[in-house]
Amino acid sequence: MLDIREIREHTDAIRERLKARGGNHWTLIDEVLACDESRRKAETEKQQLQSERKSTSKQIGMLKGKGEDTSAIEAAVREINDKIAALDAESDAAGARQAELLMEIPNLPHPACPVGEDETANPVVRTWGEKPEIAGAQDHLTLAEALGIISLDDATRIAGSGFAVYRGKGAKMERALINFLLDLQSGENGYEEVNVPHVVLRECMEGTGQLPKFEDDMYGTDAGEDGRNQLFLAPTAEVPVTNLYRDTLLHEADLPKRLCAYTPCFRREAGSAGRDNRGIIRMHQFDKVELVQVVHPDQGLEALEALTGHAESVLQKLGLHYRTIELCTGDLGANSAKTYDIEVWAPGHGKYLEVSSCSWFGDFQARRMKLRFKDAEGKNRFCHTLNGSGTALPRLYVAILEQYQQPDGSIRIPEALVPYFGATEIR
Repeated sequence: MLDIREIREHTDAIRERLKARGGNHWTLIDEVLACDESRRKAETEKQQLQSERKSTSKQIGMLKGKGEDTSAIEAAVREINDKIAALDAESDAAGARQAELLMEIPNLPHPACPVGEDETANPVVRTWGEKPEIAGAQDHLTLAEALGIISLDDATRIAGSGFAVYRGKGAKMERALINFLLDLQSGENGYEEVNVPHVVLRECMEGTGQLPKFEDDMYGTDAGEDGRNQLFLAPTAEVPVTNLYRDTLLHEADLPKRLCAYTPCFRREAGSAGRDNRGIIRMHQFDKVELVQVVHPDQGLEALEALTGHAESVLQKLGLHYRTIELCTGDLGANSAKTYDIEVWAPGHGKYLEVSSCSWFGDFQARRMKLRFKDAEGKNRFCHTLNGSGTALPRLYVAILEQYQQPDGSIRIPEALVPYFGATEIR
């Protein structure tokens, strides 16, 4: 959520930064300011009437003490009360509409973000490792089905399309990857591991920015009296982990907070039919280890570079070729001010697949969820938040199968994963 004071004071600059995203969210700024002006005007008039009511009420007491008639003044007070009630309603309506609009407006891209309309304008920041040359490379589903380690048909009988069953060594490798990722992030990279609920409240989804924009993409349940879902299956551990600090006042000495968590993630993937949907690349349920940081505002950009490095360390440890790109303004997620995507090479598909998205949100999420800290001068300020996948398992799994495939269809296990998997190959 943007700061209304910043919108008042830097209206034109904010419009221009929103325009860089594309779309028409910048057009909402005028309505936000109109609501703000109406609310503030109503509050000012109400305060004046309250002052008038106070002085008038004193006159009633004085007149009664003298035994004089007070009916005219009492009528005047009732009229003032009616006006105050009307102004309260006007202020509440304007404030509610203003809050609704602010929830719809995306974050401001950082001034250093590359400007562009879509993913074709995303520059490559760096690459790591050599792209493996594999003659006749098979895709992961062909390999997995031949080895009997993944079954989409079994999952379809249970839950419909968009799910997978991992069997035997396939299930063991999924478990090995989860443990490897958690050990790396909670050990070498210094994150506190947390185990959180996989179901979250509506206000948690609003706090991290998944709602209201992406409600159709979420699995919701427990509709309230207004018909809206009140509970959601977590689409990412970002939601429950970041919301550990919702409505919290930290101390400056408490920062930074660095947390990691494994959760299954649930998404409808509405509108994604036909997009990267072969095998386990795009699923309704998938496993992921998430990285979350809550930091001092002065450390936001530095923390983003560190967090991105922590996500990249997964691929480096596993010896997987990848590249890191920076998202341009037109491809930036609605909540993010600056994002790096890490894409791992999938030789069986002949393309890069996003395996992690690392984002810095500034105070956008913190403002929505009232996450603050008390600085050294005793002033309450909003924290900055960041998160990134550390990493998502389906595409990591895909990359291992495809980059480590052998001519006979077996899969060599990356050296770093062998202690967790207990073998050097799948055949």
